[in-house]
Amino acid sequence: MIRRGARIFDHLIIAVAENPGKSPLFSSEERASMIRHEISRLENPTKSRIEVIIYNSLLMDCVESQGASVILRGLRAVADFEYEYQMAGMNQQINNKIETVFLMADSVLQPVASRLVKEIAFYNGNITPFVPPYVVQKLQEAVTRKKSFQD
Repeated sequence: MIRRGARIFDHLIIAVAENPGKSPLFSSEERASMIRHEISRLENPTKSRIEVIIYNSLLMDCVESQGASVILRGLRAVADFEYEYQMAGMNQQINNKIETVFLMADSVLQPVASRLVKEIAFYNGNITPFVPPYVVQKLQEAVTRKKSFQD
C-alpha cells in the first residue's frame, strides 16, 4: 500500500493509531519504527515524501492537523469493505472536505491478517511468506517475550 500510495501522492503520511481499547503486541512507537525501517528499504522512483506519525485522536482530526485532504485505505476482502465503507461515511459527515480513496491489497496479500500472523508466530509457525524479514524478527522477539511473561 505504501509503495502504491507513493506513486499516487507526492506526500504520503502513514498515521499509526494509539488505540487504548486494544492491546497490541507492539507499542505505537515500535510499530512506527518498523514502518520507518521498511520505508527506508523501499524503492521510491517518484521520490514522494513519506513520513510516519503517531496519533491518538480521531482520524479526521489527525488528517486535518496534517493539512491532508485524502485518506488512503486498503481493502483485502468484502468484510473490509463493509467496515471501511461505514467509516468513510462517518468521516465524510465529520469533514466533507477530506476524501477517502480505497485500494485493493495485492492479491497475494489479500488473505493476510495481522491477527492470523500473530497466531501463527505464537505457535512457532512460518510467517516469512506474510511479513518482511525485519518484521519476522521483531514479531518472533515479541512472541518470545510474551511467552516468557506467561510462564
